[in-house]
Amino acid sequence: MPVEIRLPKLGLTMEEGTVDEWLVDDGAAVTEGQPLLRLATDKIDVDVEAEGAGTLARAVAAGATLPPGALLGWLLADGETAPAAGASVAPAGGTVVTSAAAPPAEPAAAPASAASVSVGDEGGRAFVSPNARRVAADLGVDVAVLTGTGPGGRIVSEDVEDAAVSNGIAGGPEVPGRAASPLVRRDAREAGLDVASIATPTGFVSRGDVRAAASAQTTAAQTTAAAAVSTPAPERAADASDGGQETTSVIPLKGMRGTIAARMIASLTEMAQLTHGFEVGMDAVVALRAQMKEQYGSLGLPVPSLNDFVVRAAALALRQHPMLNATIVDREIHTLGRIHLGLAVAVPGGLMVPVVRDADRLSLSELASTTRGLALRCRDGGIGLEELAGGTFAVTSLGTYGVDMFTPVINPGNVAILGVGRLRDSGRWDGDTWVRTQVLTLSLTFDHRAVDGAPAAEYLQTVSELLARPLLLVS
Repeated sequence: MPVEIRLPKLGLTMEEGTVDEWLVDDGAAVTEGQPLLRLATDKIDVDVEAEGAGTLARAVAAGATLPPGALLGWLLADGETAPAAGASVAPAGGTVVTSAAAPPAEPAAAPASAASVSVGDEGGRAFVSPNARRVAADLGVDVAVLTGTGPGGRIVSEDVEDAAVSNGIAGGPEVPGRAASPLVRRDAREAGLDVASIATPTGFVSRGDVRAAASAQTTAAQTTAAAAVSTPAPERAADASDGGQETTSVIPLKGMRGTIAARMIASLTEMAQLTHGFEVGMDAVVALRAQMKEQYGSLGLPVPSLNDFVVRAAALALRQHPMLNATIVDREIHTLGRIHLGLAVAVPGGLMVPVVRDADRLSLSELASTTRGLALRCRDGGIGLEELAGGTFAVTSLGTYGVDMFTPVINPGNVAILGVGRLRDSGRWDGDTWVRTQVLTLSLTFDHRAVDGAPAAEYLQTVSELLARPLLLVS
């Protein structure tokens, strides 16, 4: 009997997904573990892989945006034909044969991602994604000796690629003077680059080499655009369709960019958002961090950043101000018992908000290590879907960009978000003496339906008091 392939619900907040690309031709044979399609969600792109064999019959075209549970296609046994449009069949014997089958409403505790399975070995259980196994087989890499960098130590395809490059192994068609794995060649194609033109010190092109080449290409394009702006363009006939302006590029609002646009519009139209700007003194934090640099540096330990101190203070302050750690459901304010902090991370083409779970229960060092790992996985594409769901409050920083104060937009589902500005010089009078100080501005945007101005200001005062006594934040 034909077995349905349905769009998976990847996280509790997922409302729709887009079939970004079919990876298997309609009517082609499919083997277990083979990626069927690339699914773009509001948080991450993921390959949906088959857990059984059959012939693929598509029900929707690439580019379709559908809700979780929507029918995407079927896997057919020999001699079977796809049902008529709109028909639906149950999986034979009740067995789910593709990771796109409709999931339960609530995910099980600590699940593997939708694109991974577990395999056993004599030393215990190692998590290896099917795509990583396929790439490893193509490149002749033994996954048993690899250390995974994915969520929970999962081995992902990038780990296999890196091992192949380190061992001098190349995959796929040979390129004169260059060798690259299939995923590296795919990344190069998506960036509009020729593998043969990418500089590499080893002769084996890695994903890092592709990113560096793409960055250099972007910089060159920006330089060219800047030069074009400074040089008067030749006159052209006005075009009524574009107001007489010449379009230099078109970026579709789809995938991550489209979801960000939709969610931000929904946030601003559905909430009564207000922002407080609050200056906090950072002298004590700066002094303590200088001491930690000497102590931690001698031990080879990472030093918490100024932002780590602020995030730690923000988490602890929520214990005293639970109305800011809440959500609104059906005209009711629900305060939440656990503090899961979302951290805004800029990535190419958009923004991700990975979540630090039980952030108030972590020490400063544990928090710093966790935030670094999450940010790195976001930027390298190794973040898991489970790490992007469940945030109850968010922190975003533009201090490294020289911004003092800004207006953060609340992540839907939350009632507040804290913005962190740059550290800057200021001063105060101590009697008749002007004392130099260092300060930064916190920008708290809150939903006025749940929180009034005075309680929001009291929360900022609590954060400020904690930053003035940073030893309280260390343990």
